Amino acid sequence: MSVTAVLNGTLTSTGGVPSQVMVYWGASDAGIEAVEWDYSADLGTNTIGLLSHLVTDLWPDRTYYYRFSATNQDGLAWADATTNFLTLLAAGPEPVNLGSTRNFTILAGAAVTTTGGGMIHGDVGAYPIAGSAIGIPPVQVDGTIYARDATGTQAPNVVIDPDLLLAAKGDLTIAYNDAAGRTPVPTGDYLNPQGGNLGGLTLRAGLYKITTTAYITGADLTLAGGPNDVWIFQCGQDLQVGSGIKVILTGGAQARNIFWQVTTEAVLETFSAFKGTIIADQSVVMKTSSSMEGRALAFTAEVTYNGTGGSLPSIPPPPVFNEIVRTASDEVTVVLDTTPHFYLTLQSSPVLPATNWSTISTDFPGDPGISTFIDNDLAAGDGTKRFYRAILTY
Repeated sequence: MSVTAVLNGTLTSTGGVPSQVMVYWGASDAGIEAVEWDYSADLGTNTIGLLSHLVTDLWPDRTYYYRFSATNQDGLAWADATTNFLTLLAAGPEPVNLGSTRNFTILAGAAVTTTGGGMIHGDVGAYPIAGSAIGIPPVQVDGTIYARDATGTQAPNVVIDPDLLLAAKGDLTIAYNDAAGRTPVPTGDYLNPQGGNLGGLTLRAGLYKITTTAYITGADLTLAGGPNDVWIFQCGQDLQVGSGIKVILTGGAQARNIFWQVTTEAVLETFSAFKGTIIADQSVVMKTSSSMEGRALAFTAEVTYNGTGGSLPSIPPPPVFNEIVRTASDEVTVVLDTTPHFYLTLQSSPVLPATNWSTISTDFPGDPGISTFIDNDLAAGDGTKRFYRAILTY
């Protein structure tokens, strides 16, 4: 499931003497400075002809550079120029379709209990248990509490809707079976990584299977990838997250694309910080001062929420126009501040309301998320004004 590439080149001349060929590659162009390249491989002694080398474990949606060199008794020669390529945008499986459970931060089959945790951002629901089993005070929920009946605490944000809850539980079953049944069955590094304890690992996107209880203990787990990469973890028994342990996201990875299918119970110990959607057949327990960016979805049993915070996966804010400056009679510079790692499209029109917007450019902002565009097509339309809009794709 790792991203791979084949580095190709041609040895055009050796002066009649076989040459020792090296290939260098990495995330930046180091030119002819061999020690500055991230990686290298010795391709052995070669004569004139084609060269190729397979590289693995590349990051998705990244630009890589590579260059060959050859050495014989006449000295060292490098390829005339460095070659670059872009790996595919997304890695890993398709996301799990959560259906109507998408807006629930907590959804349970039995009670929803708390001993006084922090705010919950998103909806809360329980079914088929009675509304009286939802023990989280309405003032603690920044969203809607959906109940089967009116036996529980009533408030403006409490809605009695058994049909909606029945549909959500049905979608939860579909999502659980989808995640549990994903194929091909993981093998190699994707089957029981580190014996089932993910603590201390850095994992790229993919489908992972832990055949017994999955642990994240001893050290934090890092999930490294782009904003469209997907991780699915199939946990054969429990999911146990240790006290103070964090799930860390790097490279633009998003909590909305992380799914934990748990056969029995998920437990987030005290002060842990979790990322992703838990889809548990039984129960979810968030202990004191734990936090989650994701969802706690438990089909059969209860959700215990004693954490400091629970929220749906974040949605990036819209782009902000920092500056629009006419730099020449036919040119405008547009500067946008936006969320890093998401594709950004800038469009313009000479009139409002616009029936057709013209795309100036697309961009993929990195840190800190500043994008500069040059619009040099002001001769179109009336040539005196432009309206701009920016679209963030996530």
